[in-house]
Amino acid sequence: MPPGKSPMPRRIIAGHDAAEAAQLSRRAALGHLIAAAGVATFGADPSRAQNASAPIGDASRLADMGMKLDPEQRAAGAAFLGRHASVDTHSHPGRFFLKDLPYETPTTRAFGEAFEDRAVADLYAGRVSGVLIAAVADMRLLEMTATAGLHAAREYQPGEAYADYQRQLAELKALVARHALAKGLNPSDIDSAQRHRRTAAVFAVEGGDFLEDRLDRVPEAFRDGVRAITVVHYHVNQIGDIQTEAPVHGGLTPLGKSIVGEMNRAGIIVDLAHATFAVTKDVLDVSTKPVMISHSNLATPAFSHPRLISSEHAKLVAAAGGIVGSWPSGIGQSTFADYIDSIRRLVDAVGIDHTAIGTDMDANYRPVLRSYRDWSLIPAALLARGMHDAEVAKIMGGNFLRVFKANLTR
Repeated sequence: MPPGKSPMPRRIIAGHDAAEAAQLSRRAALGHLIAAAGVATFGADPSRAQNASAPIGDASRLADMGMKLDPEQRAAGAAFLGRHASVDTHSHPGRFFLKDLPYETPTTRAFGEAFEDRAVADLYAGRVSGVLIAAVADMRLLEMTATAGLHAAREYQPGEAYADYQRQLAELKALVARHALAKGLNPSDIDSAQRHRRTAAVFAVEGGDFLEDRLDRVPEAFRDGVRAITVVHYHVNQIGDIQTEAPVHGGLTPLGKSIVGEMNRAGIIVDLAHATFAVTKDVLDVSTKPVMISHSNLATPAFSHPRLISSEHAKLVAAAGGIVGSWPSGIGQSTFADYIDSIRRLVDAVGIDHTAIGTDMDANYRPVLRSYRDWSLIPAALLARGMHDAEVAKIMGGNFLRVFKANLTR
């Protein structure tokens, strides 16, 4: 999910019917209010809908490639996906979490509407073998502020987070059934999806708020099909501190340690995206399974941000057998080539066995990779930059599959 702090103006496209134009007008008005506060709006982009049938790797879908890939190099990226399983470690395809909302907030209005059909078509067109589709545990609390981006405006009432978890999981299950996405309960499901040119949906939750203080909800989530939980998001919850707020707990809470133990026993991957360095250290002290940071990048001497991590932070996760998913956000990156540089920087820091891809697709901040139809550009660019096929295969999916298997091993 995006930190969001930059205005993104909107316009009404000629040819929309009156109802749609009115809807866009309401969004535009909201956009002006949010832009005045200095934050981003995240509604659906009409130009993307018009270009939904663009060919795989069509450079016009990107704001700026920042590099050249000739037809042969692009073809090599597409062919790579025919040989190897690929996995996105963090995504919100079509913003499914907005479907049939029983509540409305300025933030949900700013995100726009769900567009699941197009998102699923993009996944299949892009030949993504597996995708971790994340429910947003603290969605109901989030507001956009001028200084902090996304921020939890209040605390949950008892049972409120769990009810929203159940709503979003029901929509995930319906999404899978409706579009015949393959199940993604284990690595074999993803390998099978790759062979059969399908996409396996691996359920995840961004934020452990829904667990409340109930350890029994961890195995319940596993039975629901959840295979990864990002333990914290934009709400400082009962588990630990977050990167974008001042520390409250000083790391992982005692309850958080118990929750990590339950996740290890259940077979659910601990995702430390959004978690502070202190939380990461505490988790690694108690976890018996490798963890992941599903979507982040390394801070550099030239650019730092609370959502980026230090080399020390990344190396700690790698030393415990975990992975870091490189994130194509607009934080410190303005072109697709910048993103490829970020992936290579991670490889240099933590090694080829600990780097993955985590896009935050369809809820990302100023993305430099906008659509799964461009998924093949990642292996194409890495191969063009001199990486070997086997190395790219680890980054694109192999490393995640190893961590996935390790967490399911009793």
